[in-house]
Amino acid sequence: MPQAAIFDVDGTLVDSVDLHASAWQEALEHFGHHVTFEQVRSQIGKGGDQLIPVFLSEPEQRDHGKEMEAWRGKRFKSKYLPLVRPFSAVPELLQRVRDAGLKVAIASSAKASELAVYLEIACVSELVDVTTSSEDAEQSKPEPDIFRVALNKLGVAGPNAVAIGDTPYDSEAAGKAGIPTIGMLCGGFTESELRKGGCVAVYPGPAALLACFGASPLGVTRQTHKAGAVVMPGGA
Repeated sequence: MPQAAIFDVDGTLVDSVDLHASAWQEALEHFGHHVTFEQVRSQIGKGGDQLIPVFLSEPEQRDHGKEMEAWRGKRFKSKYLPLVRPFSAVPELLQRVRDAGLKVAIASSAKASELAVYLEIACVSELVDVTTSSEDAEQSKPEPDIFRVALNKLGVAGPNAVAIGDTPYDSEAAGKAGIPTIGMLCGGFTESELRKGGCVAVYPGPAALLACFGASPLGVTRQTHKAGAVVMPGGA
């Protein structure tokens, strides 16, 4: 049994991925960079420090990268943040985690101000022991900084925690910190993409993970399902 569960937020606990993609696309277009919604959406899950270099050259980043990120932040808060809704069974899932004796942490590439709002929207503020945001890390996902900060705050070693996220960037970042990851399909990435990123198990969303909690990596030490639902490292 692990000692802690470390949750991503966007696309994992709240339905916000498309909204973030729209805000970034608007920002890029506003500063003269014509990209499709799909191109931007494929990068959601990274922080701005990792997303912007995908679309802007180094001279463009120096010229207007910070200004564009600030514009995006204001646009998201004014237009899109009021539209964010939680996925079903999120409070029940976090309560189940706590009932199992695990600590609950949040490791998000979101800014601290946005993260606080998300936790209120998801009705889980009182169920979280530790939070980390983009301000706590030098580099955002897929770099491991945010997860390492979370582990340090929890006082738990990587192999004794489980991360839960919706993007390959979550599992890549967690893996670099030695943490196995459960993938969630509710953020829009496919099972194949999540498993390629390193996820040891994949579920449709929080409600499905809650329903399968006892047989998931959160509820067992090691288990292999030949059908492919749960494969823990070192399973026979």
